[in-house]
Amino acid sequence: MTTDTTTQGTALADEIREGAGAVVLDQVAKSFRGPTGVKMVVRDLSLSIRPGEFFSLLGPSGCGKTTTLRMIAGLEKVDSGRIFLGGVDATDLPAHARNVNTVFQNYALFPHLSVFDNVAYGLHRQHVPKAELRHRVMEALALVHMDGFAMHRPQQLSGGQQQRIALARSIVTRPSVLLLDEPLAALDLKLRESMQEELKRLQRELQLTFVFVTHDQAEAFAMSDRVAVMEGGNLVQVGSPEELYLRPATRFVTTFVGRANFIPASLVEGFSASSPDEVASRQLSESPDGEESVGAEPSIFVRPERLRLEIGDSSGQIKGPRVRGTVADKTFSGGQTIVRVKINDDVELSVTCDSASNEARDASIGGAAAVTWQPSDATLLDR
Repeated sequence: MTTDTTTQGTALADEIREGAGAVVLDQVAKSFRGPTGVKMVVRDLSLSIRPGEFFSLLGPSGCGKTTTLRMIAGLEKVDSGRIFLGGVDATDLPAHARNVNTVFQNYALFPHLSVFDNVAYGLHRQHVPKAELRHRVMEALALVHMDGFAMHRPQQLSGGQQQRIALARSIVTRPSVLLLDEPLAALDLKLRESMQEELKRLQRELQLTFVFVTHDQAEAFAMSDRVAVMEGGNLVQVGSPEELYLRPATRFVTTFVGRANFIPASLVEGFSASSPDEVASRQLSESPDGEESVGAEPSIFVRPERLRLEIGDSSGQIKGPRVRGTVADKTFSGGQTIVRVKINDDVELSVTCDSASNEARDASIGGAAAVTWQPSDATLLDR
């Protein structure tokens, strides 16, 4: 896949000049020196985040997303490139001079201060008058539904409540950008899901720019307007959750943002290299590492929910590309059942079925099955 870097660079230059981006990174790079030498953590990253946008940096551990967040906050200096906040070059500004706040994973609340005083801490440093300070603190606590806990100490609160206080403390000073470094990682699943809804509600009400760091694809997709996927210090793809899931730009994005089935083209009935549109309507030419894989066999990529399952004698009734195998396993998970179909010793496909469907009910381990799809739902990977 190719990218028009000239057009990208022109658009970024326009946003810098016009101050259109809440956060603009222009060819930002960062490295660290370790026991084995210098390691490049972020590589020439260019990115524009819009005002009022919920934007997530998504990627595996060590991909550079937290370092990128810390450079925006001013907690790390860039090796090269520039950072603009609201059109102002903030590259050399210290952290306290940037109108951004950061919510950390560990909350960083002062245990000896009340909830009220924790939230008021930044306002005290800004010498806000007492009456206004009280109004703004109680307003911030009300926004996170914690106004009844002003006199509590942090150790009297649950993890979710402490997270709300950390959010209130971050928004009370009215930053232009709120940076969130995996703030939900320490919460249990149900509380985490509840806080995802609260974060999105809060962002909409305040119309603030949120920059959220996570390694959890489901979390990023649930909250974000747009997501930037990072790999090995590189920005791989930026887009809406729908774009990343349905139109991944590389194999890495394909596998990182959801379950993926890769089907060797030679196993597909009727596949012809001269007419690939019969099995896939889109093509993706990048290999996992971005390099040529000489001689590698082309394969078909389809999401599990876009595959259709045929069981036993019904196999072959639906027209379209098809592979045949046997049912290896099936897992019931409420409204959906995941059926795994073994094609050969090297290939096993996951098919998502409605649990009430005949296919889910009739699938028996060891029984014959076929898997089909619509060409418009598939991508041909040519290496």
